[in-house]
Amino acid sequence: MSFYNVALVLLGVAILGVAWLPSLLEKYPLSYPIFYILLGLGVFSLPIGLPSTDPFEYPKLTTHLSELCVIVALTGTGLKIDRPFSVRAWRTPLLLVLVLMVITIAGITWMGLALLGLALPSAVLLAAALAPTDPVLAGDVQVGDPGEGREDNVRFSLTGEAGLNDGLAFPFVWLAIALLPEATPVGERMLNWLWMDVFYRLAAGVVLGWLSGRLLAYLIFSLPKRFSVKASAYGFVALAVTLTSYGVTELLHGYGFLAVFVAAVTLRGRERKHEYHRQMHAFTDQMERLLIVIILILFGGAIAGGLLGPLTWAGVGVGLLLLLVLRPLGGMLTLMRSKRVTVAERGVISFFGIRGIGSIFYIAFALEHANFPQARELWAVLGFIVLVSIVLHGVLATPVMNWLDRRHGRKIAAELAEESRDDESEADKKHSAKSSTSAATE
Repeated sequence: MSFYNVALVLLGVAILGVAWLPSLLEKYPLSYPIFYILLGLGVFSLPIGLPSTDPFEYPKLTTHLSELCVIVALTGTGLKIDRPFSVRAWRTPLLLVLVLMVITIAGITWMGLALLGLALPSAVLLAAALAPTDPVLAGDVQVGDPGEGREDNVRFSLTGEAGLNDGLAFPFVWLAIALLPEATPVGERMLNWLWMDVFYRLAAGVVLGWLSGRLLAYLIFSLPKRFSVKASAYGFVALAVTLTSYGVTELLHGYGFLAVFVAAVTLRGRERKHEYHRQMHAFTDQMERLLIVIILILFGGAIAGGLLGPLTWAGVGVGLLLLLVLRPLGGMLTLMRSKRVTVAERGVISFFGIRGIGSIFYIAFALEHANFPQARELWAVLGFIVLVSIVLHGVLATPVMNWLDRRHGRKIAAELAEESRDDESEADKKHSAKSSTSAATE
């Protein structure tokens, strides 16, 4: 059987699912990523000669596919945040990134050493990959479209955290690589890590991202009208924001993830009520969903092919401790003195530390750049945690967010979606009536 033809059919069915599943599931405690993992698991379990999708065998493909998905998601994440950046306004997501993420890295490193028996570099790599929350799979707990006004404390905090921490976790990935045995003295490697991987790369990511955002904002909003971009090309501008910000920053050895998010937030700061932002976000959202479908089907196929084979009971314990104890408890402690965030909101923020595509990228990236001991076990633990996170958080996201919205007197997501469809239907009727009147006049 031709794998190419099977892949076309599989992708076509999956894309149809992307179009319909989100609206079909908006009232139910399920998220569409669960279905795509099951689809991949089922198809790649069939005896039809499909190739392996093991990420360990294809590190370069895994790295670049997950990388592309993350940077597209980061652009969409930055474009949909309405709140202007300031240290005070962004205090909660900054605490989650600068305090909770470090606590999480320390906790996972200890568990990797004590419970899994990993070598120190492997334990640090596992911690660096699992510490950041995912901007790709967290749509159900993030803010709405640009200008939608659905930006409460919980959604804003989780969105801001997911946008920032994918870039800020990178120094710890490089730390894991620096800890591997080499001829260069450890002290020299640590100094190089502090200067290059912490200071320079972070600064380059922020500065280049800001400059990219400012330049693109000028090209979009400040050029004369004869040079303006047509509405049909808004999506290409969003793609340009993503690729140029990331590519230029990576060429200059900065953190591209951070630059993409900063560029998107900077661009969003100009002409906040302009329809441009909604159009660009809509395009990135569609691209993101397409890439998610591909990755999750391959992830399901990898599970069918034995990705979780090396998983031990200790690995299961580490995964459950991270998702059910370390992240929730660490989050509550981190936000304990946040007066603007209620106890209920702190609990929801602390619990929904979703792990996903970003974690896959970090492991693949590191294993492509260096040989880590116990690499197969790292993939097994990571795969288990991502799988449990997708199922657990996917099932609980809708009921928990609905409970929180009702508690604060807000309309739930399904009600807002129904209103939006009614508005669109009414607009279509008016447009149709206007077109009929014009035709009759002519």
